[in-house]
Amino acid sequence: MSRRSRRAGDDVGPSGFLVVDKPRGATSHDMVDAARRWLGTRRIGHLGTLDPLATGVLPLAVRSATKLVSYVDGSKVYWSRIRLGVETDTLDADGREVARHDGPLPEEAAVAAALAAFEGDVEQVPPMYSAVKRGGVPLYMLARRGEEVERAPRTVHIERVTLLRYQAPDLEVEVHCSPGTYVRVLAQDLGRQLGCGGHLADLRRTRNGPFTIEMAATPEQLQEAADNGKIEERLVSSAEGVGLPQLPLDREQIQRVVHGGDVRSGALAREPAGGRYAGIDRAGDLVAILELGPAGILRPVRVLRQLAQRG
Repeated sequence: MSRRSRRAGDDVGPSGFLVVDKPRGATSHDMVDAARRWLGTRRIGHLGTLDPLATGVLPLAVRSATKLVSYVDGSKVYWSRIRLGVETDTLDADGREVARHDGPLPEEAAVAAALAAFEGDVEQVPPMYSAVKRGGVPLYMLARRGEEVERAPRTVHIERVTLLRYQAPDLEVEVHCSPGTYVRVLAQDLGRQLGCGGHLADLRRTRNGPFTIEMAATPEQLQEAADNGKIEERLVSSAEGVGLPQLPLDREQIQRVVHGGDVRSGALAREPAGGRYAGIDRAGDLVAILELGPAGILRPVRVLRQLAQRG
């Protein structure tokens, strides 16, 4: 079978997003491999990895929805448990202890004040045990060889950090943050600011963009659905998954959009330019991502041709 034929076969079937509740110990790629078996396609991509230690929301894009990954809101919400007094080489509980604090641990008021200082734009240095690449080589591979290299800090945005519970040495925290934020780094930086060190003991992602933990299913549930021929019922539609306001398109508008043409919406004429909308057909399927210009003119910025041709 030619590469083109295999690619065409992968396009057969519904598109959308499969929301997995990733278990501890599994990698994000493990879940992608499993979804390929469940859905019978290799066209599966994830919307941001989770470390093996972490559990929770891992959205997977299926078939033509892989074209939409960059258009989905990437903000995250995490529940985390941070343990003060010990640092590890991986910054989490899977690593080797590298430092221990033998003195008293801080009081709750000091912990809450320190956490508040991390809200807003903060700089984080990517950990050595991460997928960030240096010269094409992931940092974690260098770390496993005992190498450590200079890493430039990156600016991330932490919208809100809420202290849920503190019983030394552990604190439970909810973090609302931008994509690219390392909660492991937050745990280490918090511990150092408090003067006692710390590492991430547990992590659960409860939201990734529009996808919530209530929408997620365990691998066991998804395997059962696949065995019963009901796995496609678990898909979140592409139109819902992008999380944009939905705009119905008629047949003529769909044909224009498919060929890259602009369409006009009188109802949006007074809306500010730059907003994005999910253009849908009569069946509610996503035809294209549309961007609003002046006077209600919408131009397609991403077309899902397979869906659009269904009219």
